[in-house]
Amino acid sequence: TRTGDGGQSSLFSGERRHKDDPVFEALGAVDELNAAVGMAYTHCEAFASGAHVTGAAAPPPGPESLGWLLPQLKEVQYRLLDVGSAVATPQSTSTSERLAYVRFDGADEARALESHIDAMEAHLSPLTVFILPGGGAPSASLHVARAICRRAERSVFTLVRRGECDAGVAVYLNRLSDYFFVAARFAAASVDYPEARREQRKG
Repeated sequence: TRTGDGGQSSLFSGERRHKDDPVFEALGAVDELNAAVGMAYTHCEAFASGAHVTGAAAPPPGPESLGWLLPQLKEVQYRLLDVGSAVATPQSTSTSERLAYVRFDGADEARALESHIDAMEAHLSPLTVFILPGGGAPSASLHVARAICRRAERSVFTLVRRGECDAGVAVYLNRLSDYFFVAARFAAASVDYPEARREQRKG
């Protein structure tokens, strides 16, 4: 309490930096993303009719399929805490012990997301035009998470280029935004909400 009144705050490594440091920008974006995922979880849960479904194969779109998303979204929230720990431990100033403790295998986690993406896309028609974010509360909230995820990825990539963060963290966030996009489409289909597709301007 009050230790940050002077405009500085502590990282997990113990180092203190100014609050407008790129590390804190990235941390803030990841924290905001986790809050958005929590909101998406809440909306999906409200439409899932009490269903919590596990398994690699996605059920056909419907209330049960929203229940299939719930454990995935909760897992994403846990992984984002791991991402935050990795971001809060800059590679340039942290000990090898600290870095080993917060090591995040972004490539492996990205592969897990890809399997979920493939499972959902099996129930979706291919996209040939842009769609508008929306599609009911579960879908719209997942689109918000997608947009925030892109910002978090950009913030983390700044750290990667500076040698402050492992590239695998950015890889995970890149794949996570893809996951949110497909999950948003899947959620819209699950509540039988037609996608709003971009219409070409006339004249």
